[in-house]
Amino acid sequence: MVCRWHKDAIIYSVDVDTFKDGNGDGIGDFKGLTESCRYLSGLGVNCLWLLPFHPSPTRDNGYDVLDYARSRWVLENRQ
Repeated sequence: MVCRWHKDAIIYSVDVDTFKDGNGDGIGDFKGLTESCRYLSGLGVNCLWLLPFHPSPTRDNGYDVLDYARSRWVLENRQ
């Protein structure tokens, strides 16, 4: 059986850097995003598409990763 959840999904595209600041430094972060999950769910959103948030040379609209090790640091320090 093929799973086709995406056919009925309400997908919301999120730029983490600009969505919601959860720690008061003026930059959106994962804390702010997770604090908003219940609100987004109430709007009917059941899937989040995260826009690129890692260091990138931007040859592929930000989807190309410049340094995977740095990406991990960015994720760990966005709390």
